[in-house]
Amino acid sequence: MTDATGYALLDVGGGGRLERFGDRIVDRPAPGAFDDRHDPGAWRAADLRFDRDRGWTGPATDAGAWTVDVAGVTLELRPTDAGQVGLFPEHIATVPWMLGQGARTVLSLFAYTGLSTLALARAGVAVTHVDASRPAVAWARRNAERSGLAGRPTRWIVDDAMGYVAREARRGRTYDGIVLDPPTYGHGPGRRPWSMDELARLLAACRSILAPGGFMHLTAHTPEYGPDRLGLLLAARPASAPAAVTTGGLAVETRDGRALDLGAYARVARTPDAA
Repeated sequence: MTDATGYALLDVGGGGRLERFGDRIVDRPAPGAFDDRHDPGAWRAADLRFDRDRGWTGPATDAGAWTVDVAGVTLELRPTDAGQVGLFPEHIATVPWMLGQGARTVLSLFAYTGLSTLALARAGVAVTHVDASRPAVAWARRNAERSGLAGRPTRWIVDDAMGYVAREARRGRTYDGIVLDPPTYGHGPGRRPWSMDELARLLAACRSILAPGGFMHLTAHTPEYGPDRLGLLLAARPASAPAAVTTGGLAVETRDGRALDLGAYARVARTPDAA
């Protein structure tokens, strides 16, 4: 439904979703959401509308960036060419679990505009924020400034996830937790390609830099990678160190309880007695 102040799913159906991000109402596509809309009139009040053929339209199209407060941090939002606004709202509900792991150091891969990074930093965690997109990292750093967290011990890295993890392994560095939100496809610096076919190899590399008893939190928005598949990938570790993996769907709900499915997660909790 809503995180205290900043976000709410107002209606869903007809192939779209109507969302409130702070003081803006946004109408965007929602593949698979073809039930009837419950409040057709509300859609006419949208400030921004995205269509894959026409791009963004609506009265706020040229209004520039705005801010939203979620999970204790302030994020700058703005419409992008891909139909995003700078926040994946389904990630808001994952923040309390990550904060509850008691980690001191966390590596956040495919970290985008920094919701997880900043929520962890606000709780006193030293975070290494890695994304292959220089503009996304710059956006995340602006969010840190807006949230009053620019002085926290956060490392901001523009790099592809696989290359960075490999270098951390060679350095002998470990983390109490690793957060991953890989896209279906992408390119790193130097145009190194990424696809979900690389996920198993990346997870294996991540295990080599995960401190004993550390947590891993994996999310995905690729239809072929549902909870079961993500769980199997995350659990693929030596028999001497079995993984107690929990899985589920990523979703947001309207006030009347209708769920919009937006991905899946798999996670391994931090061992309570981990140093």
